[in-house]
Amino acid sequence: MTLPLSELKRGTELPEVKKRITQEKIGLYAQASRDLNPIHIDPNFASKTPLGGTIAHGMLVLAYVSQMMTEAFGKSWLASGELDVRFKTPARPGDVLTISGKIYDTEENKGQLLVSCDVLCQNQKGEPVTIGTARVRV
Repeated sequence: MTLPLSELKRGTELPEVKKRITQEKIGLYAQASRDLNPIHIDPNFASKTPLGGTIAHGMLVLAYVSQMMTEAFGKSWLASGELDVRFKTPARPGDVLTISGKIYDTEENKGQLLVSCDVLCQNQKGEPVTIGTARVRV
């Protein structure tokens, strides 16, 4: 679902995305990305680290943020989207992530609308996993 132009204004909430993190998804992402760091894929190794267990790749979490933005802005996001985020806490197997966003500014520029959004990914405890902003030209 792409948001209609009439809804691209300050305060509009983006469609939420919910994702359950599993060790299987982490493993599949590790294979696809070739990031085989044992903190992601080896529960025995990861249990002995300060993190206490495996964690999802940050880029896997950002893929879910990008999914939300694609659902909101369609091809415009794919062609011109920009993210500026910070990772606050790791996503772990068993976590259910809720990815949400809200438009905080729009600006007309050279016949295009520049839309700026706050984005948030939080776990089932309400802890922020990733926070930041996204910008897209529509």
